[in-house]
Amino acid sequence: MTRRTYALGLCVWMFLLGLIQSPFLPSTSQCAFADSFNMKTGAWEMTYTSVTSGIAVPPEMLEQMPPERRAKVEEAMRARSGQPKTRVHKRCITQNDLDQNKLVKGEGGDETQCATKVVSKSSTKLVMERTCPEPRAVTSQIKIEAKTPETVVGTIDGTVGSGKFHADVKGNWLGASCDDIKE
Repeated sequence: MTRRTYALGLCVWMFLLGLIQSPFLPSTSQCAFADSFNMKTGAWEMTYTSVTSGIAVPPEMLEQMPPERRAKVEEAMRARSGQPKTRVHKRCITQNDLDQNKLVKGEGGDETQCATKVVSKSSTKLVMERTCPEPRAVTSQIKIEAKTPETVVGTIDGTVGSGKFHADVKGNWLGASCDDIKE
């Protein structure tokens, strides 16, 4: 019996016992997504190349700035809008991260307040929707594909207030040890 068959059978029993609403509705049960994502655990280097447009500093933050500082911040935001920006992060991916679909972490903010819904999942592709509440409300769609167990690619598209963002994601496995990773 495969792991997926066992997990799906377990979900059917949980449904019959009334412990879950339905094993056939992805929005109500993780049971429909029993495949493990084909990605090695350990140290990863993740490269994010992002482009933003229309994203501004929250008005309440601007109001607290001295006029000179506010002008500089507003000018920097206008200059950066539409220009790609690349960030490289090293990150430790654990089996728990794979099991809970926590492959991409957002920058800044408290992710525990965000709601993530798995739209579809297989051993090589994962599509999720994430919604984070005010004061910096964000909605996004995340698509990750495992090209090999040591290489992933993906995209993140979303909105922040009246602005939009797009990021291309590339990940490369560095090794099994996370000893040198500081998150």
